[in-house]
Amino acid sequence: MSPLFFVLMSFNEKQIISSPERPAGAEGNFYQKKTTNNIGPGMNERIRRLRKQSVEMQESLSIERALITTRFYKENYGKYSEPMMRALNFMELCKNKTIYIGPDELIVGERGPVPKAVPTFPELTCHSVEDFQVLNTREQQRYTISQNDIATYGREVIPYWEGRTMRERIFSHVPAEWQRAYEAGLFTEFMEQRAPGHTALDGAIYQKGMLDYKKEINDHINRLDFLNDPEATGKLEQLKAMDISCDAAIVFAERHADLAEELAQSESDPERVAELKRIAEVCRWVPANAPRNMWEAIQMYWFVHLGTITELNGWDAMNSGHFDQHLTPFYEKECSEGTLSRDEARELISCFWIKVNNHPAPPKVGITARESGTFNDFTNINIGGVKPDGSDGVSEVSYLMLEVIEELHILQPGNSVHIAKGTPDAFLQAAGKLIRQGHGYPSVFNPDVYIQEMVNQGKSLQDAREGGCSGCIEVGAFGKEAYLLTGYLNVPKVLEITLNNGIDPLSGKLAGIETGDPRKFMCFEELYDAFLKQLHFVVDQKIRVSNYIDQMFAKYAPAPFLSVVIEDCISKGKDYYNGGPRYNTNYIQCTGLGTVTDSLSVLKKHVFEEQTFSMESLLTALARNFEGDEVLRQRIVNRTPFFGNDNDYADSIAVKVYNDLLAAIEGKPNTKGECFHLNMLSTTCHVYFGLVLGATPNGRFAGKSISDGTSPSHGCDTHGPTNVIRSLGKLDQKKSGGTLLNLRFVPSLLKRDKDVEKLGHLIRSYFELGGHHIQFNIVDTATLLAAQKCPEDYKDLLVRMAGYSDYFNDMNADLQQEVIDRTQNEVL
Repeated sequence: MSPLFFVLMSFNEKQIISSPERPAGAEGNFYQKKTTNNIGPGMNERIRRLRKQSVEMQESLSIERALITTRFYKENYGKYSEPMMRALNFMELCKNKTIYIGPDELIVGERGPVPKAVPTFPELTCHSVEDFQVLNTREQQRYTISQNDIATYGREVIPYWEGRTMRERIFSHVPAEWQRAYEAGLFTEFMEQRAPGHTALDGAIYQKGMLDYKKEINDHINRLDFLNDPEATGKLEQLKAMDISCDAAIVFAERHADLAEELAQSESDPERVAELKRIAEVCRWVPANAPRNMWEAIQMYWFVHLGTITELNGWDAMNSGHFDQHLTPFYEKECSEGTLSRDEARELISCFWIKVNNHPAPPKVGITARESGTFNDFTNINIGGVKPDGSDGVSEVSYLMLEVIEELHILQPGNSVHIAKGTPDAFLQAAGKLIRQGHGYPSVFNPDVYIQEMVNQGKSLQDAREGGCSGCIEVGAFGKEAYLLTGYLNVPKVLEITLNNGIDPLSGKLAGIETGDPRKFMCFEELYDAFLKQLHFVVDQKIRVSNYIDQMFAKYAPAPFLSVVIEDCISKGKDYYNGGPRYNTNYIQCTGLGTVTDSLSVLKKHVFEEQTFSMESLLTALARNFEGDEVLRQRIVNRTPFFGNDNDYADSIAVKVYNDLLAAIEGKPNTKGECFHLNMLSTTCHVYFGLVLGATPNGRFAGKSISDGTSPSHGCDTHGPTNVIRSLGKLDQKKSGGTLLNLRFVPSLLKRDKDVEKLGHLIRSYFELGGHHIQFNIVDTATLLAAQKCPEDYKDLLVRMAGYSDYFNDMNADLQQEVIDRTQNEVL
């Protein structure tokens, strides 16, 4: 029977078979330190020490990259084309930045001079001295920086970049109506402080190295037709820049090999000497060449990852995509040859996991800090799912990764399990046991739906199968697509200005267009028509400027190294930001579906149908934040059909809003010959959007968070999780590029393995209804309140926000309260 009815089915646990241990004295045995008693086979003493360092080290700011970049630009700007400037600057960074190899490390390479040190990107947004002082002293998301470094930055970096940053290029040219809407909080703009992010790799880098890419690049240079192709000169500059970028990545690796050999000469421990020599060997081979074994494969990816986030990307890092699928051939080959054991593979994966955790997101300031304040850099490891041929993608490496997640319990990397119809129940059960630990990881995705989403957007079936999630919940074709998240849309705010004839009531300024006095609307349809006019106006404003920003990045901030590893950029001779990838998508992330649906439900039912109270009475109550109107507010809260309860009255409004958001966004042209798509993602922006939003018709107080993703409003899903998924199942999620559902359960619901099976049935049921994504917080309200009161006792409490996890104590009071306010489900 369908899992929709939660039939308990018999379970055949998949046997996890350990690979044969490497024979003593086998060639290439560089794992001399064996697991000690009472320590898990993955969490050995090395991993304990690396984890301890990673967790305890304070995040810091490094000005090294800014100094190198500034000096290079001072000396060379105007001498080269923009692609060549970016490539030569990347080479300068790879030649001169400080490199680091820690005492226990097997996977090497840092973005900054030491772990947890974060560079700045003055060519994108140049922080002020005041910014650094705030970042150095604030309680949450603090980055330490010395006063000497602040003074140096103020003296050497800030004066040069004044008037030259991408942020200034953007804000000096936006129209006044866009600026008013932005300041009112109707939308945000991702590229305000960073380069477009959220991309992921396919398996190409495990088949060829930088020397292979260089050959491919030079083949295309030789084929350029300067007689008949008017773009040939631009393509030449881009291809030359890509070629230099490949050399830069090789130089960076060679420097690590040199350092490893130098350290080996002064090392007294013979076991560590052998490891350092192996590190040198690995770094001499990758990324110049395709990897030959699992160690080289992981290091190959890490060098590419570091290259892309050093080159340009301010935050939202590169992702490895289906990392378990990429590593599996190496793992299986080495295990069959007896040159790698299961425990050794888990140790390598653990080293990689910790390496990612050593890379917090670069700091954000202003509105961007308010909308997305976290150290998390959104590296999302996709685990499971399907292979490009459609077969099951789960392997032994998939299980190894789940074990590493459970053992390490760290902030990064983010991770998600992908559960298709053909995914073994044993894998879902293993993921469920991890979910019940309450770390907020992993989130769960439905490949059967998101593959169809991508096919609907024009991707080939094979490319769609190879795709997945890059950061939070948005999906794209891995290694073949630039899918750019342009910013969030505050849908409840659109309704608010509709109820105020285009005026933002918080500032008193015109933020939209005049659509009429709502007191004069004679029916709900008239009100909704005004809402749609505002929606289309705001969306069109955002898209106009987003297209302008895309052109700014294509012209002034190309990314030649990233372009090397994204398919079709070389063959087209075009940059990642300039239409080079096979697919080029822009997303607008819509936030607050639950809040706007419930507010429209109140207006429809109480104002227009039952006339319980007048529009005038409601608007007056909203203007004074329900002060003196608690009776009216309680009637709203207790006598209105709300979204998330399988109630067709409310759910039909949600479907209508969702479809109209699609109509406003879907298919609008971008600058690369393709179009914009809808994405229902909020990250933490639903908290920021709530702060700039007055009281709303659904009884929500001013300043309170709006609903996240496609989740119901806080506390409004009163009929249990089964009815939540039924409500969301009414949305045709295949038309989007991603939807997000948050659920919170008390830990006691998942104590037994049978309870975990029920959780699996809930997931399967939602996916059968067409759900794209679901994620869980397994934590009770008492624990969250206790963590607020005594944070020192809950330093490792991880909670799920909206698309990522974060330490509860690193979140500000508004973010903490948003998690606390979510419905606490006590029945599964």
